[in-house]
Formats: sequence, C-alpha cells, structure tokens
Amino acid sequence: MHYETEKQTTESVAEIQQPKKDYMLSASILISAVILAGAWVYTTGLKTIDTDQKTLKADQQTAQVSALEEAVLPSDGVVLPVTWGDLGAKLVSVGAIDADKFEATYDQRGAFADEYKNLLLGQNDGKLKITKENSGYLLNLFWALGLASKNEILETGEMTNRAYGGAGNFASTGGWTLADGDAMNHYSRHRFFNLSSDQQALVDKVSKGIYRPCCGNSTHFPDCNHGMAMLGLLELMASQGVSEQDMWKTALTVNSYWFPDTYMTIATYMKNKGVKWQNINPQEILGVSYSSASGYKQILSQVTAPVQKSGGSCGV
Repeated sequence: MHYETEKQTTESVAEIQQPKKDYMLSASILISAVILAGAWVYTTGLKTIDTDQKTLKADQQTAQVSALEEAVLPSDGVVLPVTWGDLGAKLVSVGAIDADKFEATYDQRGAFADEYKNLLLGQNDGKLKITKENSGYLLNLFWALGLASKNEILETGEMTNRAYGGAGNFASTGGWTLADGDAMNHYSRHRFFNLSSDQQALVDKVSKGIYRPCCGNSTHFPDCNHGMAMLGLLELMASQGVSEQDMWKTALTVNSYWFPDTYMTIATYMKNKGVKWQNINPQEILGVSYSSASGYKQILSQVTAPVQKSGGSCGV
C-alpha cells in the first residue's frame, strides 16, 4: 500500500499542516508495519502448516514402509521348516567346501560368528532360521549343497545342454571358488539325500516354478548361485517331508531375504492393488510374471517409488 501527501501551495499552510503531515506519515508507517507484520505472520503460518503436513505425510509413509518391510522381511527372522544337522560338516568332509577358504572369506569381513562356525562344522538339531544378517551365509551353504548333491536335475536338465558349452561354464559352477579343488569335481557327485520318486517329482515340479530377478531362469536351470542354492534348499525340504505348500511359502521367504529390493517393490505393487502381503499366493509371486528379471522389470515400471534396501550378489 502506498500513501502520498498532497502538496501545499503556501508556506503558511505548509507550516500549519506540517504536524498533521508528520502524523499522517507516522500513521502510514505504523499501518504499513502492521499490515506487513500481519502478512509475515500469515505467510509464516502457512509455511509452518505446510511443513508440518509434509513432515506428517513423510512420517506416515515411513511408518507404512516399516510395516510393509516387517511383513516381507521380519526383523526377528523366519524359522524355516528344516533342520540343518551336520550337513556343513559333510560338505567339508567331501571337499565341496574347503573349511579354511570358507572361514577366511568371512574372517576378512569380520563376520565369522559362532553361529556360522557351528553351521559349517557342528551339529545343528534345531530348525534353521533365516535373518537379514545370516541370509548371505545361508545362501553360500545352500549353494554348496545344491551344487554337490547328486540329483537328476543337474545331470539331465538345462545345465547339461550342449548349446551352453557344458555345466562348468555357469556362474553357479565356475563361480564356486570355496571348494577343495575344482567345483566341477563335486558337481552332482555326493549323495546327501535319498529322495523317493515322489520327493524327487516334487523338487522337479517346484523348481520349475521358482524364478529369481537376477536372471530369467527357474531353479530347474540353476545357472547362478541363487538358483543352485534354492535347488539345495528344495532337496533338503523334500528329504524332510515338507509339504508342497510349505515349500512354496519357504522359497518366497528365502528369496525375499536374498532379494529385498525386489520383494519390497513387489509388496508395494500388491499393496497398491489392495492385496496384503500376508494374503498373496507364494507360487504366483515366485513365477515368471513377478520374480524373473523380465517380470520384475514390468512390476518395477508400475511402482513410482520402490524401496531401496540391498541387492543379492551372484558371487561368494
């Protein structure tokens, strides 16, 4: 707002009006100050409210993400329906795992805990439990188990297709550097399980339906460490009488810990469709449309803000 004092034509009039002019000027300044102050308070109030709303919205989103993460990746871990027993010691005894190499790998990371040592060399009679912390360690144990365990999937399946130049040319075989000698010396070589025909058929069926986002193949074609590890876990579950339904459920749990980014994003996608993670069909989510590299890419394109956790590596 702008005020202009009218010019006076004579000095006397100017002298008479001067006090009024000063008064009007002072009043003008005062009124302007009040108006400006009011505007500043009002604007500041809007900014404060706007900031509070943004903070509240961010807090709500964080709470939603935390609740979703707890559903997909429980902070306390998940108990798996299998017992490890002394399989670690058996893998070491046949050379599928070189204990010194294995331990050294984790010592370098300052991560060879008592739990890990016991799984590698001891007797473990309780049910296995997967957590965010030990998921990578279990991945390597299952990898060795899947590679070394004698199974017709490795002997007659996609891994032996001549078009690929032999089973030794894949990440799951050539990448296993923690064996005693060449990894292929242990490929489908050791009989850790005596699966019945029904159990083998179950492994065969379920392995064909479990995909992984690092590539486009199912567990029946275990060309990377995650596929080979999942094959080992499926054999272990089948040998201990785990039902098909629980095999699908367990496979999704384990895949989620191995690929947290993927399954948090898929869970977000399902949530946006009104489906709670607790109500999803594990077999469907593990299928090619969601869990393969191409399927996940499609899901990812439909989620505006996927949650970034950490990704699974295809190496030791």
